[in-house]
Amino acid sequence: MTRVAILISGGGSNMVQLVRAMAGDFPARPCLVASNDPAAGGLARAQDMGVPTAHLDHRPFGADRAAFEAQLQQLLLDHSPDIICLAGFMRILTPEFTALWAGRMLNIHPSLLPKYKGLHTHARALAAGDSHAGCSVHLVTGELDGGPILGQARVPVLPGDDEGRLAARVLRAEHQLYPQVLRRFVDGTAGRLDLEFGEG
Repeated sequence: MTRVAILISGGGSNMVQLVRAMAGDFPARPCLVASNDPAAGGLARAQDMGVPTAHLDHRPFGADRAAFEAQLQQLLLDHSPDIICLAGFMRILTPEFTALWAGRMLNIHPSLLPKYKGLHTHARALAAGDSHAGCSVHLVTGELDGGPILGQARVPVLPGDDEGRLAARVLRAEHQLYPQVLRRFVDGTAGRLDLEFGEG
């Protein structure tokens, strides 16, 4: 059974969907939910679901990313994951760290990559007048939001949308896309997954 560690920084809504999916005949199980923020709400949610949790506060490390990542790597190794899923983990990982997990680290990003890498994706989609927004699951590489895309979900941009309404619609798509992509990834299913959602 494939072991999955999930890294979060906040409330962990995508983490919750992944953990809920990893039951029954799903070919993976969560072995750890960890956060760089000790106060992250997702840690309590993971504990309530019976998943081991840990936190490693990045702030005491200051600008020393290497020291933070060395401790993060040891934390992960202590729980022996096969795959890491980034689910709202708000720390940029160095190429040196991502190389340690090459081909085994997934991330979900709230845009239709390669559009809108980085932050403020929904505001940028609205400002550009896009007809659709969405989310992408990709393999993590040393390039920010630049790894191979494993799946995408498209949602319409509706008249009168603001950033909050669009973000909520995209988040609902994320909750469906990420578990499906993880299952296909663990199973070794070839090809990317593309989903299309309506106005709901």
